[in-house]
Amino acid sequence: MDDLRIPPGPGAPRGLTVPAAEMVEQFSHSSGPGGQGVNTADSRVQLSLDLAATTALDAAQRARALARLAGRLAGAVLTVDASEQRSQYRNRQAARQRLAELLRWAVEPPVARRATRPTRASRQRRLAAKRLRSEVKQNRRRPTGE
Repeated sequence: MDDLRIPPGPGAPRGLTVPAAEMVEQFSHSSGPGGQGVNTADSRVQLSLDLAATTALDAAQRARALARLAGRLAGAVLTVDASEQRSQYRNRQAARQRLAELLRWAVEPPVARRATRPTRASRQRRLAAKRLRSEVKQNRRRPTGE
């Protein structure tokens, strides 16, 4: 298994390289398609990476990844499964691709929301709607003796 290379992007301007020695692959029987071979071939792949110990991430990236992936982690270990293909090789590729996508998403800095002001037209529409609603409610009142 080769190192996992993730191209440059937001949060990782030089890209990421996860050493092969830090990823753990486990194989088991797949429940997916495969006919008679589904019970004999170990085609399901579980790929695990310990985010707390990996050398691929710096301190800021590690903190961001641990926070964003908190719901998916067991301790600090991120595990990805792949069992869609009949071939173990293709499932290994799919698991590596998923791990790369998750890491790419996890190290992206959050996009800060920029406060905007309502447009003049939207303010006018809101006030017109309030006036209309007020008139509707006034028309429901009991008429006075005038």
